[in-house]
Amino acid sequence: MKAIIIDLKFNSTRTAGAVEAAFAGREVINLSNPEHAGCDLSKAGYALVWKPEADLFRRAPNLDIIFSGGAGVDHIMNADGVPPEVPIVRFVDQTLTTRMSEWIVLQCLTHLRQMAGYAAQQKAKIWSEFAQPEAKEVTVGVMGLGVLGQDSVAKLKMMGFDVIGWSRTKKQIDGIETFDTAGLDAFLARTDILVGLLPLTPDTTGLYDAALLGKLRRGGALEKPVFINAGRGKSQNEADLIAALADGTLRAASLDVFETEPLPSDSPFWSMDNVIMTPHASAASDARALMRHVETEMARFESGQALRYLVDRTIGY
Repeated sequence: MKAIIIDLKFNSTRTAGAVEAAFAGREVINLSNPEHAGCDLSKAGYALVWKPEADLFRRAPNLDIIFSGGAGVDHIMNADGVPPEVPIVRFVDQTLTTRMSEWIVLQCLTHLRQMAGYAAQQKAKIWSEFAQPEAKEVTVGVMGLGVLGQDSVAKLKMMGFDVIGWSRTKKQIDGIETFDTAGLDAFLARTDILVGLLPLTPDTTGLYDAALLGKLRRGGALEKPVFINAGRGKSQNEADLIAALADGTLRAASLDVFETEPLPSDSPFWSMDNVIMTPHASAASDARALMRHVETEMARFESGQALRYLVDRTIGY
């Protein structure tokens, strides 16, 4: 069996046990292991990567498949020397999907029930009740209707929110009104809470800018719109986003992703009272599930079956 390269920029304690228990009978070249530094990668047929080393693909010229360690693949598409003929497989697993939906629902409920305001009141020892709109009065617009987006849409609807969706090409989802590129402005005008779950492509880079944020609905149940992003940090124009949060264009934001990660210590986001931040932790890949996913797809490939979750390089996801 062909060797597999593991190059995951995750917490090594989170992945070590899962890697050791996986890939029985197959040589595993784990680049986080000092013993494997500088070793020959030309014999490897597979690579499981998250933010791969700059010279990885030059050192591993005989790959049959590249597996992403997460749902996103821009870290591979933008890597140096990635071979154009080698298929790229995304990580799709219920554990990842559920974690993302949990985070999205949590953020929407946090803004609906004004938990940041109550936390500030608790700190100041103030006893006062805020107005309490119902979920059905708030329209959540989800941009990105892939596996993660569709699961989030279903769970938000279950919580009682009015939910609409947008994708580059129109999707049909039972019980959900959807929009495509031509309907973007109409979608934004209806949206009180905007949820970003888009992949990073040339078309989505810097998409969430002043012009887009200024088209969100004002005067709704939350009075001012809220922005939530768990897709890709480079899809948001952070200068515009900071200005919108400061001047009242936006009521608040929940951000899990940023243009530069880790977030620099001088970023204004750290000190903004109307921003909730998490460190790209909305949907951490479960290491054991990830290894099972890779083992399954390698077995399919080696038995002549078609790979699943292939990336379409023409659109970037």
